[in-house]
Amino acid sequence: MARTIERRAALSALWRGGGHVIIATLLMAAPIQAQSADTRVPPPPGFVSFCVRFPDQCETPSGEPSDVSLTDERWQALRQVNTQVNESIWPEDDETHYGRPEYWTIPTDGYGDCDDYALTKRKELIDRGFPELALRMAVVNMPTSGRHAVLVVATNKGDFVLDNLTDDVVNPQRTPYTWIEEQSADNPREWVSLQPDPHDRERVAAGSIK
Repeated sequence: MARTIERRAALSALWRGGGHVIIATLLMAAPIQAQSADTRVPPPPGFVSFCVRFPDQCETPSGEPSDVSLTDERWQALRQVNTQVNESIWPEDDETHYGRPEYWTIPTDGYGDCDDYALTKRKELIDRGFPELALRMAVVNMPTSGRHAVLVVATNKGDFVLDNLTDDVVNPQRTPYTWIEEQSADNPREWVSLQPDPHDRERVAAGSIK
């Protein structure tokens, strides 16, 4: 319990917003933005390296849907995985942890940064039978702290965000973020821009992901 309290204290200054999802929110949730082939962008370098080391997490499934039917059981699974992973990993940046500015991985030592939380949640949900194409890593811009990685789950009731900065599972419109890019709905190795102007991605691409 003390570890959980300390973790939340360490993260609380980074998160402003959120709140609990209620039934009305589920009914109103919408995708972040429609994807199209002309918005393809290079994947983040950390993700490219991750796929070299974890090729099974970056395969293109055959015949799997690009979203998941959000039953009560699956909704509870999203909330459970988000909370459990948030509590099981202690926040530590890559420079301190690995001696390099950016290193995406599924940690085994209990330490990681935002992309490590998100990749761990993605693996946990894949193991629970969620379709891989519905589980999309995404990069956002936080209002005051730069870039940040989260997991987006595409469902038949809209998209939902699993974030290490909050145990609440919310739709993207309820976050304070500017959405930059995410994994493609067609191929987990490809990424698409979520910026109205593709050149905006270049203006926010500098710096490591927090």
